[in-house]
Amino acid sequence: MNKINIPKARQLRKNITDSELKLWQILRNSQLFYKFRRQYPIGNYIVDFICLEKMLIIEIDGGAHNEERQFQYDTKRTEYLESRGFTVIRFWNNDVTDNLDGVFEVIQSRLSPSRIPSPCGGE
Repeated sequence: MNKINIPKARQLRKNITDSELKLWQILRNSQLFYKFRRQYPIGNYIVDFICLEKMLIIEIDGGAHNEERQFQYDTKRTEYLESRGFTVIRFWNNDVTDNLDGVFEVIQSRLSPSRIPSPCGGE
């Protein structure tokens, strides 16, 4: 862990985006039966959400991630994380705000083959 990233991670935890907050409310309430951490440093990077038990990283991306330079950075970052054994899944901000049930289903399918009821009122 890069010690420089610890204060940065703490700052990011204080400045949560609306989309991150919406997803965090589901993840932290153990509705998926696994513990998640938020703004977690790994090497030179800080990931949005991580389940260490399942080696699963969840990233929430805004519009800046559409830009070529950011896309290349994200690709390099994902390759690094996957080389350490993590699975990385990415969602756009609007996926979380407009289709939380769908986001929940994707996350749930990566965690467990069993069906976990949606907290959003779906099946």
